[in-house]
This record gives sequence, C-alpha cells and structure tokens, in this order.
Amino acid sequence: MYAGDGEEEEDRTTQYRRDRPARGGRTKSYTRCVSLPNDDLQSFRSWLQWMCVDQSSFWRAALSWIVFLTLSVAVPLVSHFVLLTDSDKEAQRRRASYDAVVQLSLSSVAALSFICLSTFFRRYGHRRFLSLDKLCRESEAVRSGYTAQLNRSFKLLSMFVAPCFVIETGYKVWWYIAGARRIPFLGNPYVSDVVACAFELCSWLYRTAIFFLVCLLFRLICFLQILRLQDFALVFEDSDVAFILAEHLRIRRQLRVISHRFRFFIVSCLVLVTLSQLASLLHTTRSDVVVDLLNAGELTICSLVLVAGILLCLRSAAKITHKAQAITSHAAKWHAFATIDSCDEGSNRIHPVDNLDESSDYEELGDDDDLEDTKILQPRANIMSFQKRQALVTYLENNRAGITVFGFMVDRAWLHMIFGVELSLVLWLLGKTVGISRNMTSLICH
Repeated sequence: MYAGDGEEEEDRTTQYRRDRPARGGRTKSYTRCVSLPNDDLQSFRSWLQWMCVDQSSFWRAALSWIVFLTLSVAVPLVSHFVLLTDSDKEAQRRRASYDAVVQLSLSSVAALSFICLSTFFRRYGHRRFLSLDKLCRESEAVRSGYTAQLNRSFKLLSMFVAPCFVIETGYKVWWYIAGARRIPFLGNPYVSDVVACAFELCSWLYRTAIFFLVCLLFRLICFLQILRLQDFALVFEDSDVAFILAEHLRIRRQLRVISHRFRFFIVSCLVLVTLSQLASLLHTTRSDVVVDLLNAGELTICSLVLVAGILLCLRSAAKITHKAQAITSHAAKWHAFATIDSCDEGSNRIHPVDNLDESSDYEELGDDDDLEDTKILQPRANIMSFQKRQALVTYLENNRAGITVFGFMVDRAWLHMIFGVELSLVLWLLGKTVGISRNMTSLICH
C-alpha cells in the first residue's frame, strides 16, 4: 500500500462532499515516499537487477555499465569486424552491409534507452520517476489501478520481447546451419559457432529488452495520467470552481513534467528509427543488391522491433493527449445540462434520460471515448453559478493539456504529420533508387 498501515481511504467523491476545505494539506499517513527494501517497488527492483540496469549503488551501477558496454558495444563490434567471414568475398561484402545496419540500429536505440534510463533513475530515483511519491493524493481506484499496471509491466515486456526473441533465435540458428560461418576463434569451428551464436543472441536480447523497457515505462506513466483524468471527471458533480481549477492545474503540471523528461528520448528515437528504416530501404532497393532471407532476414526482424517500440510511445502519448483534451468536451456537456436543469427547475417535465436506453449503443463504443460519450448527465442543481461554470469552460478551452514535444502537442494531428513526413522520405528514396532501366525502356518502346 501507499498509505499508512491501519488507515482506510474513503471514496474520493464522498470525501469531496464531506470535507472539501480540508483537502488543502496532506494527511501525515500519506507522506511516505522514501524507498525501503521491502516496499511496493521490491518486485520492480528485482526485475531491474535481473536486467542489469539497477544503479541504486556504486557496484550495481558499475556492473550495469559493464554489461551494457559488453553486450551493446563489444559483442556487435567483434561479431561484425572480427568474426564475420565468407569464402565468397562478394557475398561477405553484401552480408556485412546488412549486418552493419542491424548492429548499428539496435546498438543506437539501446544506447539511447540505457543513457535515458540511467539519467532518470540517478536524477529522480525509482519512486519519483514512477510518480509514486504523488500517488498519495489520489483515490483508491487510481492507486489500485496503477499498482496493478506496475506489477504487470514486466509481464508486458516479456510479451513484446519473447516473440521477437523466438523468431531471432530460430533465424540465427538457421543462419549458422545454412552455411554462414564465423572465424573459429576456439579452434573447433562448431564450438566457435555455438559460442558466437549464444553471445549474439544475448546481445540482441539485451538491446531489445532495454529499448522496450523505456517504451513501456513511458506507457506506464501515461497510464497513470489516464487514471487521474478519469478520476478528475468525477469532480464536476459537486465541487467548486477553485478545487476543479487546482486539480486541473496539478494534472497539467504532471503532464508537463512527463513531456520534459521524455521529449529527448521520443525525438531521438524517432530520428534513429527513421534513419534505420531509410537505410534498410536503401539496402533493399538498390539495383545491384541481392535480397534473400539469409542476408535480409535479421534486418526485417530489427525493423519490426524498432517500429513497434516507437509506435508504442507515440500511441501512449497521443492517447493521454486525447484523454486530456476530452475533459473540455466533458466540462462543456456538464455546463450545458447544469444550465438546462437550473432553467427548468421547479417544472414537472420528464427528463429525457428516463425514456432513453443507450446501454447497447454505448457498449459498442468501448472505453476509448469514456470522457466524450453521449450519455445525458444529471448534474446537481445550484452547485455553482452560471458565470462560474462559463468561466471554467472558457479556461479549459484555452488551456488544453497533453503530452508535448518541444512545444508541439502529440495528438492525432501530430501523428498524421509524422506519417506524411515519413511517407515523403520513403517516396523520395524510392525515386532515387528504383527506376526502369534503359534496356527495359527500349524494350517497351519497341
């Protein structure tokens, strides 16, 4: 738990109605934010230690850097420049070009992820980075939902990494069986191939896991903000304007903090993935290149990993931005129904919600638009004046929250812009590499 032992938290909406002024300060039982060996992050730290990225002490930090330099730098360099060999020099040159793109792409995103992760943990610590120190202010539903998501974060990591690793293992084993060789550095060529294959698979697994780990941590933190926004939608029922403004400012502040922490990672990752995909496209569309499974198979797996990681980050950022901006429409709908109820107060009319069955239609929408649904609200009458409600809606319309990257809001329009830029680069590169040869042109003319 994040609260003190022996104290039960009341439902947040009930607490709003009971003691609204008393929420200005913190309860003493919710002020614990010091990391303890047996606290709620014990499982999380154990997974970090198994992945050799825990830098909570000097020796663990040293071990983490040694493993990173070995698996992300030394093994790919030795595999590419020392052990790669083939009897056919032309085949070796083609294989080396493909291998260079794969090794450079994976090592680059792994180095970016490891440096960002080390900076986050060293500067903020585990609890502050995961926003656990701010969780004491949230409701029980937010805390329980975030705790469950935190506990299954490494399960999600295994769901992303395990299928890719199985495919990579099968391809690598087939690659060696199909005739690809390494320099026999242990004397026996078969033993050398087995050792080289094991080191290459460990290096691939480490680099892929580090990259997906940072992407899933970003998704985890965005998931907390989604829970906060869903909980924030409840305060419109019977809270005053000052409290609603304070809560919205707190959410905006947290979203700015997340944007500031991850903007370098998102932009750098987007640039690296774009360059990697353009290099892959360049290698596979040249006129003199030979594209087969032996050479381009690992390049395909690498491309799938990189694209899946960056799409995971962009989808999480766009989703939290969409949820944050949906608060404005939710507030406008609440203001409209509150105004209607105040104007029709005292009348004996039947509310439309009494004769309207929307349950079947609403189930088809899913939970993506839970703040923008078309259900009719029944706000409490006379909870605040029309001028206050109008001022609140005007404030929300002009202070939209969301994930930003150097001032640009990461929403669906931003994703469409990225897609347009990427498509333009792909078409430009295809125009430079793919064309009709002169012989084909003369054949068509004749």
